[in-house]
Amino acid sequence: MAKEGETSPDKASGLDMLKEQLAGFAEAQGQRLVDKAGEKISDLAQGLGDVGDGNSTLLNVGKRVLGGGESPIKAFLSEKAGDLKDKAVDTVKGFFGGGGKAGDKKVTNIVEVIDIGMPLRTVYDRWTQLEEFSSFTKGVKSVTQSDEIESDWKLKVAFSNRSWKATVQEQVPDERIVWNSEGGKGTTRGAISFHELTPELTRIVAVVEYYPSGFFEKTGNIWRAQGRRLRLDLKNFQRYVTLTDNEDLEGWRGEIRDGEVVRTHEEGLEDDEGQDAEGEEDQEVEDEEDSEDLEDEPEEGEPEEDDEDAEDDEEDEDGEEEE
Repeated sequence: MAKEGETSPDKASGLDMLKEQLAGFAEAQGQRLVDKAGEKISDLAQGLGDVGDGNSTLLNVGKRVLGGGESPIKAFLSEKAGDLKDKAVDTVKGFFGGGGKAGDKKVTNIVEVIDIGMPLRTVYDRWTQLEEFSSFTKGVKSVTQSDEIESDWKLKVAFSNRSWKATVQEQVPDERIVWNSEGGKGTTRGAISFHELTPELTRIVAVVEYYPSGFFEKTGNIWRAQGRRLRLDLKNFQRYVTLTDNEDLEGWRGEIRDGEVVRTHEEGLEDDEGQDAEGEEDQEVEDEEDSEDLEDEPEEGEPEEDDEDAEDDEEDEDGEEEE
């Protein structure tokens, strides 16, 4: 019989087996942790190799763990949160037209048509008076023309001021004007054409490409504010040219091709006078022809002579002469 305090051989052998199993399990777990750590180190080394390619997340994790004493999990989560924030900012920038590839530009295409109950030349000449735009458009503070091609525009938007320089590329009297403009908050390319529907009715067609730059401009671009502004300005111009005294109006009658003046204002006026003189002569000729036709026609109530009666009269006259 075993004494008290002594362990039986069977119990001792079972306890030894349990210790060995626990030791083996701990060794296996330790090896697994070591392997995982090795994998992490390999990943970190790979990340260090990829830093040149823009992948700096693992490098930042390593710095936070080694330098700041943070746990690997906390450092990793912090870096991922920063990446998500950057992606969200880039997404918002892309929504407003930024954050794209270099050279990408957002563009707004605007097309507006309006009919004005005034002669073609009156409408065109009034449009060439750029310095008067501040008197009827909304937001235009001033327009200053440096020469026939370039002009400086100042515009007030909400609480801020905008300015840009416009350059005429092509201008043909009574037909069309093509221009582009550059400013700190956007650029435009546009063309406006004039069409005579009747002698007293003119149609204006405006086509504009607008490239916004800046927060307010890009935000307005989403809601197509620029198109509404152009539509309103055309209506204001319609009101202005219709209700203004145009008797002494003299627009710029020169011609521009490829950004250069090919016909001056004075030369344009001479050509217009020559065309007007030719038109008056043609009208006089037409009036004379119409009056001659009216003289040849018999008066109302007077019977027309038949060809046979006319021949008989001629024979009677011949017979009288022979006698």
